[in-house]
Formats: sequence, structure tokens, C-alpha cells
Amino acid sequence: MSGVVAVLVAAVLWGTVGPAQIWADSGAHPVSLGAARMLLGGLVLTVAMVRPDGLRTLLRQGVRRWVVLCVLVTAAFQVCFLQAVERSGAALSTATTFGTVPVVSGLCGLALSGERLSRRWVGATLCAVVGIGLLLLPGSEGCADVLGSVFGVAAGAAFGVYIAATRELGARGGDLDAAAPVSVLGAGLLVSPSLLLAPEGLFTGRGTALVLWLALGTTALGYLLFTRGVGRLSAATVGTLSLTEPLVATVLGVAFLGERPGPLAVLGGVLLLVGLVAVSLPARSRPAREERPEPAVP
Repeated sequence: MSGVVAVLVAAVLWGTVGPAQIWADSGAHPVSLGAARMLLGGLVLTVAMVRPDGLRTLLRQGVRRWVVLCVLVTAAFQVCFLQAVERSGAALSTATTFGTVPVVSGLCGLALSGERLSRRWVGATLCAVVGIGLLLLPGSEGCADVLGSVFGVAAGAAFGVYIAATRELGARGGDLDAAAPVSVLGAGLLVSPSLLLAPEGLFTGRGTALVLWLALGTTALGYLLFTRGVGRLSAATVGTLSLTEPLVATVLGVAFLGERPGPLAVLGGVLLLVGLVAVSLPARSRPAREERPEPAVP
């Protein structure tokens, strides 16, 4: 349960990214915003978590390729997700993104590690994905932007691969405490040229406050908690727990951004919550049956 709680709190923090981006209305380009978030957050994570022994584990044969993959998909997630928020709004973009995550992470876990997809995971994920589908239906605010939805699905696929790659990295002896900062900071460096090409909006009062929250609250603290929990759970379970994010984004959208979901969207939120509860509860162990002697054959 400690792993579940850590991943859930991280997901709640990550669920504030889209609403904060819209609420701040800083005018910053999404790619530049993602680069600033990753660079500052990655630096804080590096100071807090990285140790020389941990870094050396990431250079081992069989681990390096997973580190490179984590860097690439982290960069892809940041760029695609913030673009999706820019085009489709907080609730819809987060729902599209994290409706894709559990499917991709579960299938990656099956393909890479042979993780069995339990019936409870299948039922909970199906329930949650149907709920997200209802959230995406046209409501009082209209339907999602098509290109925004494409960005959202791409971001969700990237994060699903990141979950599975992180578990593979840890299983091969890589230090997860070092892997998260390296992934975030490496991704930030990868897209850092955007800071020179489109710096507008980052250095205003709203832009600076937004970068600080995204870097320190959602990146540094979020990845710290996620790293603490991901090693204790299957990739499928982590992916389904990440569905907390669209639920948080929807609640914040209603409370602070004036978004008003219709009845179908409300039903979708309920189904999403049911799926989260189903996958979060610990499995009950069955009591061992007492062996009874077979009846004598007359």
C-alpha cells in the first residue's frame, strides 16, 4: 500500500499541470515551458537523489539503453502533453493522455517482463477507459481538438513506455533514485534549444510562478514520490493508478477554470473513480483450505 500511496500522490500533483498552465495564462510556448520545467526540476532532483554509486549503475551494460529510452520518452511526454493542454484544455487533454497510459504500460509489462494482466486489472482499466471516453464526448464546452487529442495519445503512450522502461531499468540493477533525475534533466537538455527560440512568457511574474510550481511541485516532488512507489508495483497497476490525473484535472477545471461537464462526463468521472479504487485496493489472500480425508468408497 505504501507504493500505491506514493504513486497516487504523485499522480495528484501531476494532475495539476494542465489546470496550472491554463490558469497562469503566461503566454509561454508549451515546448519552452516543458524545457524550463525539466531543467530546473531535474537539477533539484539531481541534488536530492543522485549519488555517485547510483550513477555508476546506469552505465552498466544492459542498463544504458533503458536510460536512453527513459530520456527520450520523458522529452516526448513533456512536449506532447503541454501541446495537448494548449489545444484541448486541461480536463480533456489530461483525460486523453492518461486514458492511454494503462493500456500501453500494461501491454509493455506483458511484452517485456511477462507480467500477467489480472482480471481485476482488465476490469478496472476497461472501466476507467470507458469513463475517459465519456469525458471526451462533446458537452457544454464542445469537443476536443483533433490535433490536441493526437498529442494527448502520443503523450500517454510515451508515459506508458516510461513506466515499463523504469521497471526494466530497476530489474537490471539500475538505481531508480538516479534514473529519474537523469531522465528528467537529460530530457530538459534535449529540448533546451526551444528556450532560445521561444523564450516569451517565461520571465514574467505569471510565467516564473508557473515554472516554479511545475518544476518543484510537479516534477521534483512528483518524480521523487513516483520513484519511491514504482519499484513496488507492476507496470499495469502503476499505469492504472495514473488515471488519477484526469480525475484531478477535471475537478480543478470545474472548481477554478469554469469548465462544466455534462451528465455523461460526470458518469465518466464516476467510472474512472471506480476503476481507480478497484486497482488500488490490496488483493485479499485466500485462506488455506483444510485438507479433508476422502470419503471411504463402499
